[in-house]
Amino acid sequence: MRVVEEVSPSGEEAPTQGDRKAEHIRLALSDQMQLGANFFDRLRFPHCALPELDLDEIDLSLEFLGKPMQAPLLISCMTGGTERAAQINRNLATAAERSGVAFGVGSQRKALEDPDAEASFEVRSVAPTAPLLANLGAVQLNYGCGPEECRRVVEMIDADALVFHLNPLQEAIQPEGQTNFAGLLAKMAKVVEALEVPVIAKEIGCGVTAEVAESLARIGIRIIDTAGLGGTSWARIEARRASDPDIGDLFADWGIPTPDSIRQLAAVPGVSVIGSGGIRNGIDVAKALALGSDVVGMAYPFLEAATRSAEAVEATIARAVRELKICMLCLGARNLSELRAVALVGD
Repeated sequence: MRVVEEVSPSGEEAPTQGDRKAEHIRLALSDQMQLGANFFDRLRFPHCALPELDLDEIDLSLEFLGKPMQAPLLISCMTGGTERAAQINRNLATAAERSGVAFGVGSQRKALEDPDAEASFEVRSVAPTAPLLANLGAVQLNYGCGPEECRRVVEMIDADALVFHLNPLQEAIQPEGQTNFAGLLAKMAKVVEALEVPVIAKEIGCGVTAEVAESLARIGIRIIDTAGLGGTSWARIEARRASDPDIGDLFADWGIPTPDSIRQLAAVPGVSVIGSGGIRNGIDVAKALALGSDVVGMAYPFLEAATRSAEAVEATIARAVRELKICMLCLGARNLSELRAVALVGD
């Protein structure tokens, strides 16, 4: 999931970036903006009644972006650009550091336009060792951004990678959307060549196909986040902002369900998969890993907690980790490699 920005009634002046960010947060917290379907429920694990395994010995550790993590979780890119978003990001980053997981900030376009907004994204001071992801919309490469601007957003937060989010449906419905997606692959390739950190590509709720993943891999983007169908509906959010809820409902279920996208990407040679999109609990995390994800991203479950405190986010992470470990105990999987070898049952 991603976080949102502020509504402009029909006929009024278009909202500023800061207003949109505030409205995105408010709308993203609404249950009405969720798809309401969990595609992971179609899949089941084979229960192991005699796992011959101690729960306390289950090992979730791994390395991501050259850094050790205690669990295969990414707090997915959500927000930034407003005072409220600054506190949310600090709470998320603090919890990520304490819990040994990764964290991605929301789109830093606002900070490129307004240096005063940079502080809302700067979280390295509270997350000195966590894998940290910078974020920019790929479509911005057709609206004045280039390798230098991409380098700036990375350096702004001392990030370990840059995420290019791919969001044609959101931009098409968003009142102030930028919809020229022509020629982006070649421009993304130039950024990959120019940056010293890896570039990650992700959708924001519609999933990624193997064909798109292969195109991205050919230009050197080898970490891809599914951000598939199943969680927050950005079609609904932007349609609400545009005072056209009917188009949001029409496109609410547009896209590739997250389990299907994970399977497709896992079959692409040389691609590391971040499975995200509608991941709501530790069993969903386990299923995403068994389908082929290397890391699993979650956003919506952390957002409400982040509006309260870093401790609330920590507790949410701890809950997901506990659920994941219980699932692994009941599968007889003592580490992530053994979990990925488990075959799921269902469509």
